[in-house]
This record gives sequence, structure tokens and C-alpha cells, in this order.
Amino acid sequence: MIEERHETRGEKETSRIEAFSDGVFAVAITLLVFSLQVPALDNPPTSEHLVKMLLLRWPSYLAFFISFATILIMWISHHVMFKLIDKSDTLFMLANGFLLLLVTTVPFPTQLVATYLTTPVAGVVCVIYAGLFLMTNLVYNLLWWLAAHQSHLLKDSVSPKLIHTRSRDYALGAPCYLLALLLAFWSPGVSIGICSALWLFWVFTTYERRPTRKAYQKQRFEREKKESHDPA
Repeated sequence: MIEERHETRGEKETSRIEAFSDGVFAVAITLLVFSLQVPALDNPPTSEHLVKMLLLRWPSYLAFFISFATILIMWISHHVMFKLIDKSDTLFMLANGFLLLLVTTVPFPTQLVATYLTTPVAGVVCVIYAGLFLMTNLVYNLLWWLAAHQSHLLKDSVSPKLIHTRSRDYALGAPCYLLALLLAFWSPGVSIGICSALWLFWVFTTYERRPTRKAYQKQRFEREKKESHDPA
């Protein structure tokens, strides 16, 4: 029988999960640059032709920017979530692994959008693009549920109000991405627009306001006062 080594005092149980996840996010966001291709020019090349070809590749720039911002915000959301999590279990690690699988596939639909957004198959491309982010949001909901259910993986300091707020915010993403998916056949541009608008929503919901210096000093004073009254 193999006994699990207990974590040293002050070391988070999820440290290795976070480090591995950060590496996967970094690789995925780097691979996006391969959706940007240098245009081929006629011989002899001219400045006018180069500018024209670069402008014609605007779907590539749009897809790159949206996907870069999305992965960045996914990483920020992942980081903010793990600041509330103190422990892990097998199901939680498997769910996190599935999330990372989806993150690494983002460059593929990005390449599809960059190549086919202005063609008759744009609807199918946007369905794939929105569908990936719908699945990603569902896995985020699963990951948070596994951590927050009965608070068994969360830090003791996480309040029920914060748990409720985060659960509500994660749940709002799925119907929005589903709407983007359904509208893709009717208007690919609207579908991409919804996906773009959602990362503004995630920025807003993951924003953490730092306490002011005065509030921080008050919290520190109250904590030290409480510790001084605790029996040795």
C-alpha cells in the first residue's frame, strides 16, 4: 500500500496542478501565432500588392486577437479560481485535465475562422468555434462544482456568498455560448461578436479589487488583535 506524502506546512496541495496548467496555457496561446501567415506575392513584389494582401487577411488578425484574449482570460479565470482552492482529488484533476485538452485545441478553430470566415462555410466554422467555448465553459462549471460542492476543496476562508456569486457567473456563460452557436448559421459575424463580448464579461467577473491601504491596515490590526487574545 502506497501512502501519500503530506504536503509541507504552507505548501498548497494544488501547486503542481497550477504549474502544469500554466504551462499548457502558455503553449496554447503561443501556438495561435501560426494562424498568421505571410502572404505570397506576385513577382516582382510591390508595396501596393503587399498592403492589399495584408488587408485581405483581416479574418486572421480578428481570429488571432479574439482567441488570444479568450485564452488569456481563461488563464486569469483559472488562476482566480485556484486562489480559492486549497485541496484536490482525482475527479478534480481529471476535470482540470479535460479543461486543458480544450484549451490546447483553441488554435484549430482559430485557424478555421481565419481561413473560412469570408466564405460560404463560415456558419459551420463559427459553430465549431462557439461550440468549443461552450464546452470549455461547461468544464469550468464542472471544475468549480467539484471544488465548491460542500466546500470540500475550498479554503476555509471562502464565504458562501462568494461561492454563490462565482457559481452564478460561471453558469451565465453556457447559454450565451449556446446562443452564439445557434446564431452562427444565420449570421457568423453576430456569433463571433457574442464570443468576443463574453470575454469582456469574464474580465468584469474575475476582476479583484485590492483593499485600500487603510482597509488593509484595519484588517491586519484586527487579525493581530485576535491572535493576541488566542490562548497559547
